[in-house]
Amino acid sequence: MNLRKRRGALVAAGIAAAMVLSACGGSDDNGGEGGGGKSGGTFSAYISEPKSPLVPGNTTESEGAKVIAALWTGLVGYSEDGEVEYSGVADSIESEDNQNWTIKLKDGWTFHDGTPVDAESFVNAWNYTANPQNAQDGGSYLSRIAGYDELEAGTATELSGLKVEDDQTFTVELKAPFALFPAVVGYDAFNPLPKAFFDDPEGFGTKPIGNGPFQADGEFVPGQGIKVKRFEDYAGEDKAKADGIDFVVYADQATAYTDAQDGNVDIVDVIPPDVIESAKDEFGDGFINTEVSQITYLGFPTYDARFQDPRVRQAISMAIDRDAISKAIFSGTRTAADSFVSPAVDGYREGSCAYCELDVDKANALLDEAGFDRSKPVELWFNAGAGHDAWLEAVGNQLRQNLDVDFQLKGDLDFSQYLPLGENKGFTGPFRYGWSFDYPAAESYLTPLFTPQSFPPTGSNYSFYSNEKVVDLIAEGDKAESEDEAIKAYQQAEDLIAEDMPMAPLFFTQIQTVATDHVSNVRIDLFQRPVWSEVTVND
Repeated sequence: MNLRKRRGALVAAGIAAAMVLSACGGSDDNGGEGGGGKSGGTFSAYISEPKSPLVPGNTTESEGAKVIAALWTGLVGYSEDGEVEYSGVADSIESEDNQNWTIKLKDGWTFHDGTPVDAESFVNAWNYTANPQNAQDGGSYLSRIAGYDELEAGTATELSGLKVEDDQTFTVELKAPFALFPAVVGYDAFNPLPKAFFDDPEGFGTKPIGNGPFQADGEFVPGQGIKVKRFEDYAGEDKAKADGIDFVVYADQATAYTDAQDGNVDIVDVIPPDVIESAKDEFGDGFINTEVSQITYLGFPTYDARFQDPRVRQAISMAIDRDAISKAIFSGTRTAADSFVSPAVDGYREGSCAYCELDVDKANALLDEAGFDRSKPVELWFNAGAGHDAWLEAVGNQLRQNLDVDFQLKGDLDFSQYLPLGENKGFTGPFRYGWSFDYPAAESYLTPLFTPQSFPPTGSNYSFYSNEKVVDLIAEGDKAESEDEAIKAYQQAEDLIAEDMPMAPLFFTQIQTVATDHVSNVRIDLFQRPVWSEVTVND
């Protein structure tokens, strides 16, 4: 697996850019041409059951995010190389000090119900998402905005750092300088919301109203999915080619793959590991292999007394032969992770995770030092129906062989049940976790996963790990005036995380997608999502 790394670009914030750390990605096109125009026709796509209703600020997991990507367009977009592009609603995002930002919007954008996408629709959405009373999963992404601490304390109901200047302009004051701000606001949690949302926040996610290239064509039905159709008045450049998409919920990834073989679903974005080799021959040009930004982790419940000692977590990590699992289970399409930051972004250092190396003798010594009870099995948690059974069983077998610790697989919960269990500190052993960056930067692998501001339910720190030195170093990187200074601080934070080992990085990821001959021009983006607007229907 060749993981390429491209250099990012640091452009002065005064000309409305930021320290954008680039990412690698790409796919083998399934025929067709990109760009404008439309082909008509509809196609279908596999998703698992989303955790929450389809609201951008409450959707931080992969399955709901696939649908959000079709229904919404944010302030900025990203090129295939990870550069910020002003292809979204923002005309400019400018600052003279990286702390006080002015965002100007383009004219002509509307929501699917015809109401305008204006400054108020962003400010109101951000205030709602940030307020902990609303328990939005993406709330922590707004934590850098002035007034967030007061919201958390319950002494305010709105972010003091947001101000509507006019219909097309709003200002943002951050608590401290942050050069990456223009890159961050392309993430879903920063998407706008129409007035209709605030009339019925509870029901909105069933039939969402966004501003993206597709609009809801009926309600989302749990266990079934949602149909969307092309939004004819879409103001963006990436207008949808197809007439519509049928997002079909499957409880089991293998069933979705079988349906693709039979022509009953057109796109399965991630196929089961055991069919990777055969899928190449069966789907031909419809087999798409993509390098993505994802890291697969084995997370640890640091709140559980059995896993509170870092030596236990270090030992389990060092007892896992990542290369052997990649070869045996994933046909070699995973690379053994040796860092908490993906090679897809600047800031990656080869071998920065010392405890990611296989060392059985040292692992056993660490377990002995920690006084770990080897007579009690380790429970390995993962979500059902997504192809994780085999590789987590392989992890368990290695723990049994290398550490003399037995295991039990806990893989009975579907995705929509699995994450809420983690939010409520329900994992009683190591758990499967996957993370793709939310924006192309090394910091996106640190703040959302390893800081207390990202504790669930308003964040994604499911290990509930906290280290104030890590928080301080990330803040130092955020304030840096140069890319090199920022990366240096982020790497120092990563070193502390690697020593504490709240999660064990296991694999850097390629994903394998299949598409039927009913569709072409299927591309997987940096965020591990099909680019829905580009897909063309062949008949």
